[in-house]
Formats: sequence, C-alpha cells, structure tokens
Amino acid sequence: MSSAEEATLPGSEHPVWAERVDDVLETLGSNRDGLSQADVEDRLERFGRNQLQASEEVSAWSILVDQFKSVIIALLAAATLVSFLLGELAEAAAVAVVIVLNAAIGFVTEVRAVRSMESLRELGRVETKVRRSGETRLVDAEELVPGDIVVFEGGDVITADLRLLEGHVAVDESTLTGESTPVDKDPAPVEHHAVLAERPPMLHKGTAVTNGSGEGVVVSTGMETELGRITRLVAEADQPETPLQQQLGRLGHKLLWLTLGIALVIVALGVLSGRDLRTTVETAIALAVAAIPEGLPIVATVALARGMKRMSERNVLIEKLAAVETLGSVSVILTDKTGTLTENEMVLQRLVMAGAEYRFGGGFTTEGEVTKDDGDASGDALLEEALRMAVLCTNATLGANPKTDAAGDPSEVALLMGGLKAGIHRQELIEDTPEVDEVPFDPGRRLMATLHRAGDGFFWAVKGGPEAVLHASSRISTPDGEHVLGPAEIEDWLDRNEKLAANGMRVLALARRNVDDRDADPYAEMTFLGLVGLIDPPRSDVGDAIRECHNAGIDVVLVTGDQPATASAIAAELAIDESGPALTGSDLASGDVDEQVLGETHVFARTSPEQKLDLITARQNRGQSVAMIGDGVNDAPALKKADIGVAMGERGTDVAKEAADVVVQDDRFRSIVDAIREGRIIFDNIRKFVMYLLSSNLSEILVVGIGSVLSLPLPILPLQILYLNLVTDVFPALALGVSPGDETIMNRPPRPQDEGVLTPTRWARIAGYGVLITIPVMVVLFVATRSLGLDDSTATTMSFLTLAFAQLWHVFNMSEEDDVIRTEITTNPWIWGAILVSGLLLLALMYIPPLSIVMEVVALEGYQWLMVLGASLVPLVVGQVVRVASRKNV
Repeated sequence: MSSAEEATLPGSEHPVWAERVDDVLETLGSNRDGLSQADVEDRLERFGRNQLQASEEVSAWSILVDQFKSVIIALLAAATLVSFLLGELAEAAAVAVVIVLNAAIGFVTEVRAVRSMESLRELGRVETKVRRSGETRLVDAEELVPGDIVVFEGGDVITADLRLLEGHVAVDESTLTGESTPVDKDPAPVEHHAVLAERPPMLHKGTAVTNGSGEGVVVSTGMETELGRITRLVAEADQPETPLQQQLGRLGHKLLWLTLGIALVIVALGVLSGRDLRTTVETAIALAVAAIPEGLPIVATVALARGMKRMSERNVLIEKLAAVETLGSVSVILTDKTGTLTENEMVLQRLVMAGAEYRFGGGFTTEGEVTKDDGDASGDALLEEALRMAVLCTNATLGANPKTDAAGDPSEVALLMGGLKAGIHRQELIEDTPEVDEVPFDPGRRLMATLHRAGDGFFWAVKGGPEAVLHASSRISTPDGEHVLGPAEIEDWLDRNEKLAANGMRVLALARRNVDDRDADPYAEMTFLGLVGLIDPPRSDVGDAIRECHNAGIDVVLVTGDQPATASAIAAELAIDESGPALTGSDLASGDVDEQVLGETHVFARTSPEQKLDLITARQNRGQSVAMIGDGVNDAPALKKADIGVAMGERGTDVAKEAADVVVQDDRFRSIVDAIREGRIIFDNIRKFVMYLLSSNLSEILVVGIGSVLSLPLPILPLQILYLNLVTDVFPALALGVSPGDETIMNRPPRPQDEGVLTPTRWARIAGYGVLITIPVMVVLFVATRSLGLDDSTATTMSFLTLAFAQLWHVFNMSEEDDVIRTEITTNPWIWGAILVSGLLLLALMYIPPLSIVMEVVALEGYQWLMVLGASLVPLVVGQVVRVASRKNV
C-alpha cells in the first residue's frame, strides 16, 4: 500500500477519493460480498495487523538514569571520588548524600507525573462489523485488511481508512481535522487535490459516525492510514531541550573548567613555592569544593517539583520537571479553537425572519431570554412557527440534564434548547402533532424532513442548507402572511446567509410544507420560514486571558480545522487578530506564502499536520519559544515539535496527550495562562537562588585563595565549605525557590530565548557580592591572627562563622524591588524560617561535641562573637545602600 497522504492504489492514477466506487473495488480485488477467509489471511501476511506503532512506556530505570545526566552532578561525583582517594571519607560521604538526595527528589516527582500521564492513555479493544464471503460478522479491528467491506451506523468508531461505497452519513472528524461539527459524507468522487477536510468519500481511522449508516471498503490499515501517518510524524518530530536544561548545562560546563583551573593553579603555586604537599592539596580541594554549588541541583529540583505541584492544583499536569520553567519562557501560543477558546457547545444565537430578527441569550442552558430587535418577542406567532419546525425536525434528545445527557447532532441539540427558551417543548409538540415519517438528512441535497399529523392532514418540517432550502421554496412566511418567494428575494436571503456565516455562525434554513397526502414530496413548493444562526461561543474567561497574554508580550495564534470565516470571526471577537481573513491550508500548500508571513499571521484555518509543523518552525526561526495547544490526533506532531506541547485532558485524544509535555485537565485556556505565569515566577526564583548560591560560592573561593596567597591559615576548611554549601546555604536558597513571586510579572515581555539564567549584569552582581562578602571575612581573619594573636583554630572558626552568617544575611540582597523594608524577600515567611533553621544548625555545629570535633571548630568568647556578627552584617548593609542608590540613578 502507498502512503495515506496520496492514498493512490497500485494500478490507479488517482487517489481513492477521486476514483469511482467500482474502480476502487476492482483495484483492491474485492466486491460487495467481501473477501474470502483465504484472502484475509493472505493480506494479513502481506500488510500486517491493523495496528499503530505503540510508543515505549517510560521505565522507572530510565527516569532514574536521567537524574544523573548533568555536568554539575558529574562534578559532584568527581569530587566524591577525589575525596575518597585522599582518605577524606567524611567529605566524600557528604557529597555522595547530595547526589543521592537530588536524584531521589527528581525521580519520585517525575515517576508520579509520568504514571499520571500514562493513566490517561489506556485504550480498550474495538470490534468492527465486516462482510466476508457474503456474511456479516464482528471481527477484531486489528484483523481488518485492505479490501474488507465494513458496515457501520451512527455511534460506530471507524477503525481503518475507508472509501465510502454507499450511504449518507455524518462523521465527527474533529480529532483528525479539527472540524468542530460533524462532516457529511457522500460516495461521489471529488477532485484528486482535495485536502483532508474536504474529502466526502473518505472515512478515516479514529473518527466516529454520528448519524446515518453505510458501507465502505478498507483502503489502508495500521501505519498506512491517515492516523498512522500522523503517528509517524510524531515519532520523527524533534523535541528540543528546554531552555532551563540548555542554560544549566552551559553553567555546568563553565563550572567544570573553573574548578579544574582553580585546582591546577593552586597545586602549581604550592609546588613552585615549596609548600607542604598535603597542605597544598587540601587547599586545592577546598577551592574545588567551593567552586561547585553542591546545593544547586537539590534546590533547582525542589523548586521545579513545587511548581509542578502548584500547577497540578490549577488543573495543569506536567510530565517533565524542566517543562515547568519552560512555560515561563513562552512568547507565542498556537491554539485550537473548539473547546479551548470556545465552549465546545453549539447554541442558537440568532433567528432571522422576514421583517424580524431574534436573539437568544443564556448560552448552553434551557433558560435565557429571547429578544426581538424591533419589538416584543413574547407571543410572536412567526417566532413560534419557526421554532416549532426547528424542534420537530430533529433526532436529538436533551435528557434530564442537557449538559451531560444531551445526545445527537450538536446543532440539533442547540435548536431544542433554543425552543425551550421560548417555551416550546418537543415532547408536547409530538403529542399534538405525532411524527409519522422521516426523510433522513441527505448530504447530496443538504436537506432533512419529518412528517407530522395535524388534524385530518399532514405537514413536513424541513431544515437544511440555506441555498438548498431557498431554491426548493416557492413561498415565504411574513408578518402579513405568506407570499410568493421570487428570485430577487432569494438572492437577498442568500446575502443574509453569507453575513451570518461571516460572523462565525453555522447557518441553517427552516421551512414547512402542508400536504394532504403523506407520500407527497417534502421538498416541493415549500414555505420558507427563516435562517437560524448557531455558534460555539467563546468561554467567558478567554477574553481576559488573551488580553493578559498581550500585556505579557505573548502572541496568540489561532490554528483551527474550521472554516476560514468561522476562524476569522472568533479571532476578531477575542481580539486575537482583526486585520483580515485567515490563511488556509490551501494557501499554504500553494507555496506562495513565505516564512515571514507565516511568522506574522495570527489566524489559520483548514491546516494539515505538516503545515502546523511549518508554522511552529517559522516561529522558532524567529527566536520565539512556542507553546502548541491541541487535542486531536492531527495536533500530535506539532505538540511534540513545539517547545511546550499542551494537550486537553477532557476531550484530548490519547495520541495528543502522549505527545504533549503538559495536559490541561479542565480544557481551559485560562489554566494555560496561569501556568505560564507560574513558569515565569519559577524562572525568577531560579535566577535568584542561582545568584545567591554562586555569589556565596565565589566568596568561598576568594577567601581560600586570598588566604593561601597571603600565607594565612585556611579561612575555611573543605568540610566546613561542604557544610555551608549543603546545609546552611540550601535552606535560604530553597526559600527563594518557593517565593510567591511578583504580582506584576505578567506585565513584562517574555525574556529572549537566548537569555541565560545569568545575564552579564547578573554575573557582575555575583562578582560584586562575592567581593563584598569576602572583605569582612578576611578582615576578621587578619585581625584574629595578626592583631589579637589568636591560634589558627580560633581564627579559622571566626572567619568560618563570619562567612556563614554573612551568607545568611546576603539572602536579603536578592530582592529586585525598590523598597528596602517590605520586599518579596522580607514578606516571604519561608525566608525567615530558613534563616532560623540555618542559624540553629550553625549553633549546633559549635556546641554539640561530635559535630564540632568533625568540623574542627572551637568555642568562641563573647567579644569574638560580637566581631563575627558585626562583620557579617557589613555585606547586607552595603548591598542595600548600593541597591537603593543604583535604583535612584536609573
């Protein structure tokens, strides 16, 4: 079999939708009686089972291994090994604990997320009704082969790609094409270049029959179906690393070279100056340990994990930890329309009749006001007559609760609910005017009719496409009675139809015919009643969410399978784009649209999966970070290609959820915007704690290096550095990582995609803070040894504590607000808790003998504590003065 994209059978020059039914059967070597069992077995051997390639389940082992794929983790592992080889077992054990703790946190969090996602993807077995050797039977859908004759009716799921042989059916293709309403199918061939959404003779795997019945011949199975082709695109689509992964990776490589460089320099200087080798090596190890922010992996993992939890509370399920932050970098959102921006519920909004227009309020409810543009709608005979025909000519039912129990075509459900708003109940009408016959909807004629008894006669209630109903009508109902419907008036009504359609409405026409004979043609000499305008209305909170995106500098692009007029209308209403018509899949296929236009257009209709990939690539080539929102099978390749793929949880297909990084469980666009806000907060928090940890580490490097150069005692020992990096520094950093964030964060533009966690300005601040913390530590060490003549153990303890407390107070320098007293740092209760815990841990280190012996610290006298605390406050005071002064100069 050839690919589903062309679906051209061997021996044929045209795709199957352009071939006559008999020619298709002949080419497939089949007939109306179906294949024999021998044929089936032969074709199963040739073409394989009707299966899609299943993606591999993510194993717990692979998730665990991923936790160690980091340069920083590699550095920590190297530090552990060197300490072990040198006999520093306490240091080796301490670093090993960090590695294990970081891996455990990341592993548990990601396993929970992945298993939650996998629970959404469970599929059951499906059986299909086929005719083989003249007998109709049920078979496992996986056993279908090309040439099989499939029999189907309303409610059935199509399990292979079929060429319709006979029957007229309506099919829900929304998962494949994005079309929001059922599509009418007809056996007649169409042009060979027709796009997927415009192929009436074709029924595709994964779609559902909503109305009618028919037969079709299988033309493609498994990976050769349209669904299979999309599955292949998903597998081939590249999934880029998240910005955070890239930036932390770059940071890790810089730290790697910095660590190696420092160690080599210190060893070289020690050898050249003739110092004791063990002291030289100990100093080199101290510097190397100081250069590595051992707490960074733990803090980053915990911050992302907490962000994941907070998003899940907002109905946003994250599969990968790093995706939490990536949401914050989004600069463009490509979104579907149906169910995301709109309610995914058709409602009757307008009824246009001769001399009057009516509007229906209340949305998708049975309650709501019906108003007339030029008068009172209550007791309006013209309105009642039109609604009676609308609610009679239907196969839909509402049930006890229309929100959950309604069944049938969405447009027919909307007409029933519109009737109830005017006090017209179908069941009461059926009791007065029983239905005695029905002519099902004919996609060829685009008409449907039901016959009802009225006294001694009958009447046909008719609805259908406006053009079909108008051309079959000879009269029109008006406030002054009926009169002849002439050609000019028909043209006028067709213009009204186009105006309603241009406003994004699905338009149907209503008519009636009174007859004495129940066998009379329902579609002859009808009386035209009017036009109804149906719409899938925008969600109430979407407008505000889109405005918030625009304020945040985020482009919103509508990509839908709906008609161009519908797409343009909803885009204009929601202020996505008001510049003109949508670009269509046909426009893109023509090759006349360059990448610049793709990157600047905001509304696309009737697009194919490949074209969605092109749209994402065009935006990414402009340096934008792209979020793709989708729910259908046709969205899956784009979901994987985008920087962040977002699938819908309630109505999303399993294929879409599998390709996505994020699943929005309530299908609300508002939830996605909230997740972006949370992502921005998380990135800001990451930036703060990275600055905090690196400036603290830099101060450790400087005090050890300067102490070595000046032949002073080591200001801080390797195990003491580890204690600071792994214990006391981690708690303030964690508190920074869970900050609630700035309320104005969605008033900023997105950060550039190539902007790292640390910009040049922030690197300069890290250097400045590192020097600022170093100076008082070195002053205390110098005074303790040279002026006070204290022993090395006491001097080292004093410089160690000065550095430790200076780093604790330094957390307040991380604020970027103008105020000094009330900032996002000082109002964060976690910060105060972290300082209290870290302070107690430092005191425990001093006064609990086993710890003090291992850490080589001694008890201090009162004046020595005053020196330590006074010097440790210097970086905070100077830092705040400099920050306020620099703000005033801006």
